[in-house]
Formats: sequence, C-alpha cells, structure tokens
Amino acid sequence: MDMATTFIKQLVFSGFFIVFFAIKSGFAASGDDEFLQARAAYDKKNVIALSDYVEQLQSQNYILAPYADYWLTLLNLKDADNQTVENFLNKYSEYPFADRLRGEYLKKLAKNLDWLSFSNEIVNYQLEDVAVACYAAEANSVAGDVSTLEAAKPLWMQAKEQPSNCADLYDRMQVAGVLTEEDIWARFRLALADSRINLAKAISKRSNTFDPSYYKLIDKAYASPQLVLSKKLISFKSRFGRELNLFALNRIAKTDSQQALSAFKKVEDLFRAEDRAYFYGRLALQAALRHEPQALQWFKLAENTPLNKEQLAWYARAALREKSWPVVLSVVSRMPPEQSEEGVWRYWKARALKAQNQTLEANTLLAKLSTERHYYGWLAQDELDGFISAPLSEYKVADSEVEEIANVPAFQRAEALQRLGLRWEAKSEWAQATKDFDDKQLLAAAAFAADRSWHDLAVITADKTTEMHDFALRYPTPYRNLMKSAAQEQAVDEAWVYGITRQESRFMHYAKSGVGASGLMQLMPATAKWAARRVGIDNYHQGMIHELDTNIALGTYYMRYTLELMNGQEIMATAAYNAGPSRAKKWVAAVPLEGAIYAETIPFSETRSYVQKVMANAHLYAPRLGLKTMPLKQRLGVVPGSYSALNDQTEDNLESQLQSEQTLPIGQVGSIE
Repeated sequence: MDMATTFIKQLVFSGFFIVFFAIKSGFAASGDDEFLQARAAYDKKNVIALSDYVEQLQSQNYILAPYADYWLTLLNLKDADNQTVENFLNKYSEYPFADRLRGEYLKKLAKNLDWLSFSNEIVNYQLEDVAVACYAAEANSVAGDVSTLEAAKPLWMQAKEQPSNCADLYDRMQVAGVLTEEDIWARFRLALADSRINLAKAISKRSNTFDPSYYKLIDKAYASPQLVLSKKLISFKSRFGRELNLFALNRIAKTDSQQALSAFKKVEDLFRAEDRAYFYGRLALQAALRHEPQALQWFKLAENTPLNKEQLAWYARAALREKSWPVVLSVVSRMPPEQSEEGVWRYWKARALKAQNQTLEANTLLAKLSTERHYYGWLAQDELDGFISAPLSEYKVADSEVEEIANVPAFQRAEALQRLGLRWEAKSEWAQATKDFDDKQLLAAAAFAADRSWHDLAVITADKTTEMHDFALRYPTPYRNLMKSAAQEQAVDEAWVYGITRQESRFMHYAKSGVGASGLMQLMPATAKWAARRVGIDNYHQGMIHELDTNIALGTYYMRYTLELMNGQEIMATAAYNAGPSRAKKWVAAVPLEGAIYAETIPFSETRSYVQKVMANAHLYAPRLGLKTMPLKQRLGVVPGSYSALNDQTEDNLESQLQSEQTLPIGQVGSIE
C-alpha cells in the first residue's frame, strides 16, 4: 500500500457512519454528502467518479473541495506532468496536505532521475521523510557536490530500517570512500544492540570481509547466546566475531546481569580494551533499568568508551537512586549540550549542586528553571527557599480576538473537518495555522476551541504559551459534577482524577489508544469489565465504555483500587494506572525514596513521562478546584522502602481472585516494554 493510500485510510471513519452522524446531529452542511462520496471514490481508486465529485464540490464552492482535489491529484500523480503538480502546489500552498503531496512528488522526480526539478522543489519541502532526505543527498552528489555525502553520515548511523532508496545513497557514499569500514561496523553494532537482526545482516554485507556464513552465525547468537559463548562457537579473531560475541553478551545482560558478567569473565581476555568497556556500558544500562546497585560500578568501568544519550541518562538515574550527588554532577557534565540543557538535567544538576552546598550556583539554575511552566519548573520553585517567583502573566482574550480566529479560513476548514469527524485532518489544519502564533493568538485559538468543546485542541494550544498564560484554558474542568461526585464516592483526590483524565484523553470522550484503551479515562476493555462487575453495573457491555458517567465511575474505581494497593501512595498509584500494579511495586527501592526520584527512575519512558505530567496536572488542578494546595515535591512525597509481606499477600489474594474471573487489569495502555 503506497503512502498516499495509507494516509487517507488513517484519516477517515466509515463514510456511512459519518453521514449518519452528521444528519442525526443536525449539523450536515450542503456538500457534505458529495465530499464523503468523493473520499469513498478515492479509497476505491475510482478516478472517474472522484473527478465528477471534485467538479461538483468546486462548483458549490464547498469549503473542503481542495481535499477532494488533493485526493484526485494523488491518484493522477504518476502520470501528471511537472507543471500540473507545481500549479497545484502553488494553488494550495497554505494547506497542510501540500507538503505531503510535495513529498510524493519529490520521490517521483527522484525515481525518474529528474534531479534538476528535484533540486528546485526540495527547497520548499518542510516535512521530515527519510526517503526524501536520502534522495536529496543523492541529488547533490549527482550534481557533482560529493562533499555533501559526508553530511549524510547521520542518515547512515541509525539503528533502524530505512527506505530502500537509501541503499543507492549508501552505495555512492561507499564508492566515494565516505562510508568507511569503521562506519559499517559502527552501524552493525548499533543494529545488534537494538536486536534488529535483518538490518544487521544487510549492513554486514557491505563489509569487505563479508562471508555468507555470517547470516547463520547472527541467527545463532540471537537465538542461543549462552551456548555461543560457553562453547566458543564464534571465533574472536575477526571484527565480526568479536561484535557477535558482544551481541550474545548483551542478549544475556537484558535478562540477567550476573549471568552476563559470569559469561564475560570467561572470555574477557579475548576482547580488546575498547570492547571490554563497551560490554560494561551495555551491562550497566540493563542493570540500571532494573535498578541494580552494581550499575554505577559497571558504568565506571565503561568510562573509556563513548556512552550514548540513553546510557548517560541512566548513569545519572542510577546515581540518583543511590543519592550519589557528585556522580550525578559528573555525568550531567559529560552529556552533549542538547541533552544537558533539557529541563530534567538542569533540575537534577541544581539538586546535585545544592546537596554539595554550592547554593549560589544551584539557585541560579533553579531561578531560571522556575519560570518555565512544566514539571521541572514547578519542582524548581519548591527548591528555592524563601524565593518569591515573579507572578505569572495572566491574559484573558477578548471576544473580538476569538472572532478574528473564527474568520481565518484554516480554522473554518478545521471546524468543517471536526463536524465530519475527520479529526486527524482537523488537527493538521490547526497545527499549521497556529505554528507561528504569538501567546495572545494562541490563547485566542485555545478559547475558540474551548467554545466548541474541543478540549484537546484547547489544552494543547494553551500549553504552548511561554509568557502569557490562561490556566483556565490550559487546565479546564469539564464534566465537573460527574468528576466531583465520582471522586467523592471513591474517596480519591479530585485534582488527581482531573490530572489523570487530562493526560489520558484531554477530556475527549471518544479517544481511543493504539492498544484499545477507550473513553475519557482510557480504560482497557478487560479493566472496564472487571471494574463494572465490582461497582455493580448490571448488564455492562463494551459499548458503555464511552458513556461519560460509566467511564468516569469505572476509572475512579480503578484509581481507588490502585491507591489502596499502593498503601495510599498517589505517585505509585499513578504508575500502576498506566503500567500495572505489579510493575509500580517492582520499582520501589530497598530504602525510602524521594517521590521525584522514584518517578525519574521509572524504566519505561512513556510511564515516566506520564507519571510526571499527571502529578504536575494534579498540582495545578488543586487551586483551580478550590482544594487544598501543596508544593509539588510534597505531593510526590516519599515512597517507602520494600513493602511488607502482609501487603504483598493482600495483593496476591486480589490478583488471584481477578485471575479466576479472567479479567485481571494490567494497566491502561497495555505493555510498553
């Protein structure tokens, strides 16, 4: 399936459903039916029918007619002459689909070896597409600028499969001597570290030492790493052999650090010094992800090898778990600038300085960070003893400003697309229209969205302001009666309920995740069914998951369940809501751990970000709801050390009961490993 067809299939629901919804809701506009029929014709690749609909829609001056024209152009792109396509791109340059079409046009030009037209058009391309990037580098080299091949090195150094046309670029790079044997082995190592076996095989074929037997050996190291090492089935004498034995060790380290270390000790002398350091870097990363205290020791043994951003981050996190502040400071200083300047590492660097009584330098970092409106900014405020931050600049947009937004064609198209349920396209229009807005314009656009109950767009847009803010738009409180009642019934913090819901769905009740979580509070079907039985909802069926009152009732019940399971630890219950109770308990330390460090060292990046954002949300919602306020650091609290046998037994009994009902809730987003 080509990219264009995939794009349109992702954008739409069933045409019948949308027509029914529009008519049933009383919102159908003249031209809607023809527009949806045009889309159906595109989906069937019916050029004749689509041409007729385009003509009809254009004669009606239908607001979304350009989309139908876009679909027709996509179908005709292969045979269209350059001038026709360029005329289309000029005509619809302000539409978000223009650059998507331009990307497909550029690929066509490159395939036809029309490098002159390609070079003229590529300067207008704004999106990121690896295939186009590879063609662009190739175009420059064809024009005689071989030096540009060196700039294409970052495309090569990726541990993921790439479009087939990139192979042509890499052929040119290799012939020109830009892609060296060392570059080939470097990417081979990257691919193996990420267990991308097919990619590793393809890369190995470029080596001047390649042998067809490599393929079977790669498979063997992947399937039986312990056997490969114990029997020394792969020679250490070649670069290929050493890389494959390192891969086998890494495979073992992903599940058992001590087994990997034991296997390494038996063959340690067969590796070069840099290979030994590389092994310890991989071992340390896996150990840090499992919160093993030896991780710090192993990271120190890897200091003579370059560590990537993930390794440096987990080196610092391992030090945080041990409260080894000098190490935290040292590791942050080794990070590349773009990493060390992230809010997370500026915050922990300041904490490390403060812990070593370098208060002035710490407060300088914290003062700047405290002006930023995000999780680490709020935490920075908590660290500034006696510091009075500048008041936030609140701005309330005037009705006239919202009316100006309503008159912008892009927002009118977004509204029409929303009416038809084409939310992906609506968001594309919205993103393009707001990308260069200042704070006042962003808030006006957010107010426009809020007026139409597009809570997700309102929140996302209001979140982008940097100096002027409207926290009523950024942290809205829809469905207050339902939320408050459910929170009181389950005896959970209403600010926490809003914090969860804002992060889960941005208050859009029709939201559905890629793994099947649904509704306002993003419940997995099995979790919802289990909770419905517990709260006594008779005749529950899956369709009820999108009913506001039902979804909120089930979601808040599950929140109470996780909270009780975590002995009242809100931060752990948040982790459990996202990744499952057993994981949340697995991440505790042997000793009490500051809540911010518990959250920072969650091994799943999605859950780590989720927990931090939910807790920051709750922190901001408390004053909005008129509830008791507290510093964010206090809300995060202190996570006690390893839990008692009584608590573990209680959880075992509960999970055993749930398993007997065959509806064990395991988190709201499914596995994210």
